[in-house]
Amino acid sequence: MRVVWENMGDKTIGLAAWAHRCDFGFRQIHFEFAGNALSIKYSDGGAADPLVEVFDIKSGETAGAAMRRLFLEKTDKAVSSRCVLAPYTEGTVPAGIKRYTFSPDAAYAKELKALADPDEVPEPPCGDRGEMPDGIQYFEVPAGEGRKVLFVRIGQDEPLFDEQTLRVLPAVTSRDYFA
Repeated sequence: MRVVWENMGDKTIGLAAWAHRCDFGFRQIHFEFAGNALSIKYSDGGAADPLVEVFDIKSGETAGAAMRRLFLEKTDKAVSSRCVLAPYTEGTVPAGIKRYTFSPDAAYAKELKALADPDEVPEPPCGDRGEMPDGIQYFEVPAGEGRKVLFVRIGQDEPLFDEQTLRVLPAVTSRDYFA
């Protein structure tokens, strides 16, 4: 088995991070930039899975409003109306970074608790962009004056990228192509 750390960055997507490149002989795992995301790719099939997506904050929009917009785009209204934006407090957060998740409001949390089966892992209570009962994911607002929001999917285990090193890069302009 061979594992190597790589410092990766893509100016078009606007993201940099440290990630693993793994070679297990029968299977290779690497990271690549695709669409708007840092994605993980397995040699034994399938498309790359996005793990860190980069989204623009629209003109006049706050980071909180951007996260709510992104949450609503992927969440059923019956569920989204019962979830609230809350600070994500697990783990160590680099200076200046803010992390958030969508969690059930008090009434919804009480309802879910009453229905919970202790032998089952429940479905994500707030959909695919909310808190996960069996994994780690959150929205991240980078430090500084950037106009970006990240959606980070760690998963269940130790990630193969270092979420502490995520860094938004300056936007690429047409001037950069002709310099």
